[in-house]
Amino acid sequence: MTSTFYMSHTPVLLEEVIKYLDPKPDENFIDGTLGEGGHSKEILKRTSPAGKLLGIDQDGEAIKIAGENLKEFRERVLLVQDNFANLKNIFAEHGEKIGKVKGVLLDLGFSSSQIEKSGRGFSFERDEPLIMTLCWPIAPGQITAADIVNSYPEKELEKIFKEYGEERLARVIAQRIVLRRKSEKILRTSQLSEIAAGAYKKFYGNKTWRTRPATKIFMALRIAVNSELENLEKALPQALEILPRGGKLAAVSFQSLEDRIVKIFFRRESRDCVCEKILLECACRHQKTLKIITKKPIIPSLEEIEKNPKARSAKLRVAEKI
Repeated sequence: MTSTFYMSHTPVLLEEVIKYLDPKPDENFIDGTLGEGGHSKEILKRTSPAGKLLGIDQDGEAIKIAGENLKEFRERVLLVQDNFANLKNIFAEHGEKIGKVKGVLLDLGFSSSQIEKSGRGFSFERDEPLIMTLCWPIAPGQITAADIVNSYPEKELEKIFKEYGEERLARVIAQRIVLRRKSEKILRTSQLSEIAAGAYKKFYGNKTWRTRPATKIFMALRIAVNSELENLEKALPQALEILPRGGKLAAVSFQSLEDRIVKIFFRRESRDCVCEKILLECACRHQKTLKIITKKPIIPSLEEIEKNPKARSAKLRVAEKI
């Protein structure tokens, strides 16, 4: 398995992220999903001479790349290998070195290196081991995509494909996986891709699809392996707690389930009362903590999509703590 990455990732919605976070000289920021450091680099350029940045990523290889990409700002950057779901504890440990932060960025996408060169099975375009974990080196006890595919009951597989991948053929693909693993373990991306393609061909013949048959189940498995939705739900309130009044929280999502979590959180925290409408009087005593800056999600321009097709599904939402 390759462990060498290349500095090739293009940060999505870069101009828009910078516009809404509006970093100024000597302000401090947190990049909760550092990746290769593309967004962080632009933030650091604008926060010189003394602005600091705390960059977090659970992928040790990404941390190495970001360290190289950000080496010119070295004394102003603190990189931590961890999951943004632990944001509050990370800041408690390292916050004194950073100081009061003006903004938190969560870019929920994957870098090109992770998808194309990590060798962990994120893409069905290559024959790779079914790993799909973002945490690297892999942690003891970390579940992999192969573990799920080869051990989960059929109903659980169907649920993962349906809920996380919104796959119409979730039941059929789950059935085919269970049948296949009786004769051999499913350990490679090529095996799983073949199973999905077979299910689509059986039901739809040789119809041409806009996306490949394996697209949704690969996404679903990746989400399940990395607990992506649960971690996002944990991270958002922690980011809000860390931010001072006037601080901004920006989230870039790439699929509808992520965007829905961000949207619901922002809406809830921008209201004083979150009680059920059937109640005549407020019982929750909830007070709003956010002002939504982007009434509608910001999406990439046609020009950006032409240059970077992987940006087409991105949505940026931004809110300010009040």
